Amino acid sequence: MRDTKVILLYPPEQTWPDTMCKPNGSLAYPMLGAALLSAGVDVEVYDACVGNEEDDLQETFYTSTELPTGMLRTGVTNERILAKVSDATIIGITSIFSHQETMVLNTIRLIKKHFPEKLIVSGGVNARNRVRQFFDAGVDLICTSEAEATIINIVNTRESGSNDYSHIPHLIFKDGDTPRYSIAKGEIFWDLDDLPVPAWHLLPNERYWKIGRPHGGHFKEDEELRYVSMMTSLGCPFACTFCHIAGELKGSTSGEIGRFRIKSDERVLEELNVLKDMGVKQIFIEDDSLLGKKNRAIRLIKKMIGMGFDILDVNGVNIIHLLKDGKPDREMIEVLMEAGFRDIVLPFESANKRMISKYASNKWDITNSDVTGLIETCKEYNLRVAGNFMLGYPDETKQEVLNTVQYAKDRMKDGLDAANFFLVMPLPGTPMFDDAIRDGLLPKDFSPDKMHWQKANMINTPVPPQELEEIRDRAWQELNRPEFTKYKKGMVVDKNTGEIHKRSTE
Repeated sequence: MRDTKVILLYPPEQTWPDTMCKPNGSLAYPMLGAALLSAGVDVEVYDACVGNEEDDLQETFYTSTELPTGMLRTGVTNERILAKVSDATIIGITSIFSHQETMVLNTIRLIKKHFPEKLIVSGGVNARNRVRQFFDAGVDLICTSEAEATIINIVNTRESGSNDYSHIPHLIFKDGDTPRYSIAKGEIFWDLDDLPVPAWHLLPNERYWKIGRPHGGHFKEDEELRYVSMMTSLGCPFACTFCHIAGELKGSTSGEIGRFRIKSDERVLEELNVLKDMGVKQIFIEDDSLLGKKNRAIRLIKKMIGMGFDILDVNGVNIIHLLKDGKPDREMIEVLMEAGFRDIVLPFESANKRMISKYASNKWDITNSDVTGLIETCKEYNLRVAGNFMLGYPDETKQEVLNTVQYAKDRMKDGLDAANFFLVMPLPGTPMFDDAIRDGLLPKDFSPDKMHWQKANMINTPVPPQELEEIRDRAWQELNRPEFTKYKKGMVVDKNTGEIHKRSTE
């Protein structure tokens, strides 16, 4: 190993009192960690939300403290964070989820105050789109694109004794108090097989599995959880304005990372065998568009059959991918079922063609798609099917909102197991965010931490914020079955006994 030690740090989590805290555990660090290990760099992942074997889960994860905002902080103490990073040369902190920005920035300030000499590197959609906030907190370098190569270049430069990082592509550095964007040219990874296999073993998996709170899925109470996330592709063929991918184009700060790219079948099977050796039982495929190339998807998924995994909460399924000439694609659905898929979420987005066209890339044809037949076919193959519906687009009228609610009600009659209602969020890094700022739809005291899928996130919209929230809450409660709403109310741990029980808020 080299002299450099890198710690990739997930900061403590913050949640609203009526929501369940779930550890981050995103793929960013296993991917970066694998790149560092392949270069002979000493790297460790530390999740300050759950700690490691030296930390008591009861004191860290199951005991939260209230923040001045009213949100709850979950994780180890500041003193523990400082002790953990004390021997690190470089500290990496990603910022992927907007509502966690404050915890990211607070952790950066904490470390920089006590260890001003340490190099702090950040990345993710928030960091590259809110440069001033991150530099003001104490970040030294911001990675603007996929950082597997960037982080190695940073380590090499640091070890050479230089403080000049201007030659490294895809990087923002400080020139005094002025942010400077590197003009060095660098390619993105077009062939994903060139990336090292993610180092999942760096994550505190046993602690995640013991806590049993993945970001999705529907499990029996006594079901053993041994889950991880994986990706078989990057990017997406669609460019919805509420998604950061729509801004990740050629010539942008990030470069063309929004372009759809795939791993070979052989590479995916290699990763699955790694996970099998780890004892993983459930896999969350986090591709933005797993089925973006249907022939490839069918071929690849057939190869997963018999591997013994449960495939859950597939992020990359779009309605158009499950249809053929507007009718249910039985071959696709049957292959999903045979490979171990048991949950499918259909992203309807809206019941209004105008919304789908303007904001969701025209990614499905609401007029000529047999969604009733699609739901019935999925149920025929014993797949649990939920629908996602978005309410409160920037110029959406009340009647259009109610159209989507009624459409969801009709789909529940078709056999949907659940209807999920999300209030539209114009997140930093998306075209919708830029438009919302321009059109005065975000308040002057805007904070991404306050963005919540159950809360109205914009002002000056055709449907007032409070009314929009009332419509969403009522639709979720009335359309879903009591057993589902009870399950989604989640589980908490009694601080006195440590016992897990159900709680009474969504």
